[in-house]
Amino acid sequence: MFFIEVILPLSLAKTFTYRISEAEYHFIKKGMRVAVPFGKSKIYTALVLDVHENAPTLYEAKEIHQILDEKTIATEIQIKHWLWIANYYMCGIGDVYRGAFPSGLLLESETIISHKPDVVVNDSELSDDEFLIYEALHHQSSLKVQEIVSILNKKNILPTLQKLIARDVIFLEEEIKENYKPKLVRYVKLHSQYETDNGLQELLEVLKSANKQKEIVLTYFQLSASEKKPITVKNLTEASNSTSTTVKALIEKEIFEEYFLQHDRVTFEGKKSEKELQLSKAQEAAFVSIKNSLLEKEVCLLHGVTSSGKTEIYIKLIEEYLQTGRQVLYLLPEIALTTQLVSRLRLHFGDKVAVFHSKYSNNERVEVWKQTLENSEKAQIVIGARSALFLPFNDLGLLIVDEEHEQTFKQTDPAPRYHARDAAIVLANFHKAKVLLGSATPSIETYFNAKADKYGLVTLSERYKNVRMPEVLLVDLKDKHFRKRMTGHFSDILIEEIAEALSLGEQIILFQNRRGYSPIIECLTCGHVPHCQQCDVSLTYHKHKNQLRCHYCGYSIAKPTNCHSCSSIDLTTKGFGTEQIEQELISLFPKAKTARMDQDTTRGKFGFEKIIDTFKNREIDILVGTQMLAKGLDFNNVSLVGIMNADNMLHHPDFRAFERSFQMMTQVAGRAGRSEKQGKVVIQTYNPNHNTIQQVTDHNYISMYKEQLYDRQIYKYPPYFRIIKLTLKHKDYDKLKEGSMWLYQVLSQNLGMPVLGPEEPAISRIRNEYIRTILIKIPQNLHLGNTKKTIQKMLNSFEAVAQYRAIKVIVNVDFY
Repeated sequence: MFFIEVILPLSLAKTFTYRISEAEYHFIKKGMRVAVPFGKSKIYTALVLDVHENAPTLYEAKEIHQILDEKTIATEIQIKHWLWIANYYMCGIGDVYRGAFPSGLLLESETIISHKPDVVVNDSELSDDEFLIYEALHHQSSLKVQEIVSILNKKNILPTLQKLIARDVIFLEEEIKENYKPKLVRYVKLHSQYETDNGLQELLEVLKSANKQKEIVLTYFQLSASEKKPITVKNLTEASNSTSTTVKALIEKEIFEEYFLQHDRVTFEGKKSEKELQLSKAQEAAFVSIKNSLLEKEVCLLHGVTSSGKTEIYIKLIEEYLQTGRQVLYLLPEIALTTQLVSRLRLHFGDKVAVFHSKYSNNERVEVWKQTLENSEKAQIVIGARSALFLPFNDLGLLIVDEEHEQTFKQTDPAPRYHARDAAIVLANFHKAKVLLGSATPSIETYFNAKADKYGLVTLSERYKNVRMPEVLLVDLKDKHFRKRMTGHFSDILIEEIAEALSLGEQIILFQNRRGYSPIIECLTCGHVPHCQQCDVSLTYHKHKNQLRCHYCGYSIAKPTNCHSCSSIDLTTKGFGTEQIEQELISLFPKAKTARMDQDTTRGKFGFEKIIDTFKNREIDILVGTQMLAKGLDFNNVSLVGIMNADNMLHHPDFRAFERSFQMMTQVAGRAGRSEKQGKVVIQTYNPNHNTIQQVTDHNYISMYKEQLYDRQIYKYPPYFRIIKLTLKHKDYDKLKEGSMWLYQVLSQNLGMPVLGPEEPAISRIRNEYIRTILIKIPQNLHLGNTKKTIQKMLNSFEAVAQYRAIKVIVNVDFY
């Protein structure tokens, strides 16, 4: 009897045993996929962990349906890393497998399949089974895998489907397709012979009779004088009220020359630049010390101020590692950042760069997976968001975690709730690779490790080309409101600074960490505020859709005309979000072009690129956005950054509120003045004397670090204590209360460490489920693994109590 151990892509902590034949036993290797029956009628794609001859004792092993791969598709180190994640973050190995694999490789009986409308297939190329599926999809727009099983009347249909997917005839329903072509922008400039002083006289002579053409030329001169930037045909025709045919006539007469600028996309078409990268003295010094520190230590932290040119140092390092023939993984916190960085890396490494993140379609992700597995030329450097950690690397040499302090590296839902930075360090350890962490505002835990000599530390304290750090102006909102010097949410100082920047043709970024128009609509008569029916939050007003939305579950209603409680029509909005700032800007600066970058405007595959591109092309003057803007984007024409209200971050009920606020403000401020001229940052706040805000003004990371460490030691927080957070959810308030109390008592009696709770969080109900949280603080000197085993035992016994079985328990290790 021969058996295999497999992991299923379900939230299950254990592996399952299936029976195979002797021939299969010699063929199957660890890391191949097999289709297996599970439950009464479902089929899943499982991954083989082991091949053995020990029959399971508790159940009769079922047979597998079929083998899906000819060679392994996951590597041993990869699976070892998954097991570590499942163990450390206390989740099922099935969760890790499902999170790691692109869904294109995980067909299951529930998957919905549709056929591509615009693909024409030659029937003779298809096998009988393929043709039957193809034909069935013509009669019906989509089918489930189960339905196809009954059409073909046989069980092994997954290989047939995979062939059709590979041919691009069908696609899986989960993905939304969006085609965004590279954008070519058409610009014009004056022909060189007319650029002299008497050139203009000649021109007007030539165009004596052609009035329309003369008008365009005059408009061109006005625009080039006022805007000092390249002029697009679109701008020119709009400003002179003429058509593009007139412009075309001028191009034919050789008065104008046209040229196109293309802005990058995922595909790499340009040539890689032959220029050697020149590092400045400070960068060179940092580069050498990083190399030395990586000789002794596995991990090195590069603490470089914003705009100090960390990316160039990474590129130099990558060059050195590529010469040894090993792969490089470059992790970024935000998809928005990958777009900007890919173009920079492709200039140096051509098409050795592969990109992997969740906005890519299934086929693209499967492609990158296979390239990484085969160690192909195209995937020598992989850039991606946190999910790129799970790719099947063959021989990883270097991992770079950029902006390592970002909270987006931590996965919150669904499981595995891993932290990409910490998991990357473990992965590097398995591969005997080195890790470089980079940040202008490192997280306190990382800096603590570097100071404790666990990691190497390299500091880069000057900006590239010695540009000065931006000048920070604090605006006291209390005082401005008192003196009636506010227009909407803008103080007179901020308005003056924006006007000055606009007059110089420079760009502005305004930061407000809340989307929508305003978070609260209140009745002035009775004080009623519309709340979400399923969550314990007020509904946010979105003006452009004229509706109230819940940002937790997506529930929405049309904007009420009168109060739902007392029918009064005196409704007012309180608080403000990005939409409201955008509206106010339009009335304050009607001539400036404004845009907004938040979750509402960046849906879809290329949402980020569209906005970043137009901003880079200088088609937008003022960009309003949420924290997406705070990540390391690089715009060289931004001279002013405004933080609309610094206080709502500071007063978050969270032990990291001050650290986060410091990081957020410093990062947003770092977007200003990245070229020759010193930038300005205007921070509007109600308490300008707050320590954290003063530290941002002085660009003083060390004093923030010391102050926070002192607090954390007193109140038992990381890096001195590890925290495990348990979240309990249930629809019945009383049952949850009773259950969470039971669990809390068991934990606090059996663990000799601080256990806090059960606490109602600030938002105590989401999607009709009530929530309670319990925090367990584990001191540094206790063995983490043993403590987790003890906690897991108690969670198992909690699940064994019949009346509490319906309560969901979510374990989040190191939730910060």
